[in-house]
Amino acid sequence: MFAFSIDWNPSPELFKIGSFAIRYYSLMFIIAFVLGLQLMKKMYIADKISLEYLDPLFMYVVIATIVGARLGHVFFYDWAYFQNHLSEILLPIRYVEGESILFGLIKNYTFTGFAGLASHGAAVGIILSLYYYSKKIIKKPLLFVLDRVGIVVALAGFFIRIGNLMNSEIIGKPTHSDFGIVFQRLGEDFPRHPTQLYEAFSYLIIFFILWRIYWKTDRKKQLGYLFGVFFALLWSVRFVIEFLKEPQVAERTTWLLNTGQWLSIPLVLTGVYFAVSATKKRL
Repeated sequence: MFAFSIDWNPSPELFKIGSFAIRYYSLMFIIAFVLGLQLMKKMYIADKISLEYLDPLFMYVVIATIVGARLGHVFFYDWAYFQNHLSEILLPIRYVEGESILFGLIKNYTFTGFAGLASHGAAVGIILSLYYYSKKIIKKPLLFVLDRVGIVVALAGFFIRIGNLMNSEIIGKPTHSDFGIVFQRLGEDFPRHPTQLYEAFSYLIIFFILWRIYWKTDRKKQLGYLFGVFFALLWSVRFVIEFLKEPQVAERTTWLLNTGQWLSIPLVLTGVYFAVSATKKRL
């Protein structure tokens, strides 16, 4: 059987000036948001919706994604740390004795960017923000908006997992074979499952499925169908691949399922419900 491993040791930083750095992870977020905006523009034109509604949509989704994902990480995965470092929850800094940022004006802190984000928190944040957007801005049913935003979020998931790979984070379990990625930056010399790539390309496939459904079928007229398929597929993929990941919270290694899996189950069921019930709800 053909198998090989890749020695992986890239810098997570595109460039750095002093303690300030632009990371590949941040770049992936920017690409995801900009490309997502262009795809939403195509769909709004097809749906004969004024493009003036795009700017507030972009603003709400960007803020909701970052804030929701950050709070999700804080409360779902790392509250033990953040309860004693409240200032670091929404600020892109971390306490490191002897470090300083802003040319030494802020001492004992280093700039980290928004590292530590949870997709389940982002999902909650985006849905809440789109509820407001649908009611107060575009004045369309929430499911109409979710059907379309879900398509571009699936594509965003691809870019974000590539960013995770560049950071050598959310790593997989050892493969115990010659196949996998050796994360040398973590001081390792054995291959692990490239779970970041498993997820990234799964999300890319989901995007193409949803994109084709939108353009080639009338399913987009069934409120909630695309959103339901998106949720059911994306969180099912997340649930399955979690079996190959190292637990993100060491204290929960004895759990029957890990944190990401427990959080994914209700989201999968939500997606199935909306996909099935959508046949009764048409535009």
